[in-house]
Amino acid sequence: QVQLVESGGGLVHPGGSLRLSCAASGFISIFNNYHMSWYRRAPGKERELVASLTRVGSTTYAESVKGRFTISRDNGKKTVYLQMNSLRPDDTAVYYCHAEHWASGNDYWGQGTQVTVSS
Repeated sequence: QVQLVESGGGLVHPGGSLRLSCAASGFISIFNNYHMSWYRRAPGKERELVASLTRVGSTTYAESVKGRFTISRDNGKKTVYLQMNSLRPDDTAVYYCHAEHWASGNDYWGQGTQVTVSS
């Protein structure tokens, strides 16, 4: 059974930092074969891609987070991270981890972790 378990969310003041983690388990294929991404859904808004990291190391970031967020992965730990710096109130959202197999396209979602940026 595939599981993606996010952690690291919480309440932070504007300008602060958080690091989200997403631990994967139960994949039939090895973790290295998955493109990993972080999405978010803010209240009243559509879900949007925040950052992605392919199995070969290419990254993509939403314009709104470029220079502030960094996605990384530890294949040995089967974990992907999202380092979030200089957080702003408009970063408030539920953040979701997503995995997509590079060949089959089979994909999986985590349950989400809440990030709230407020003074």
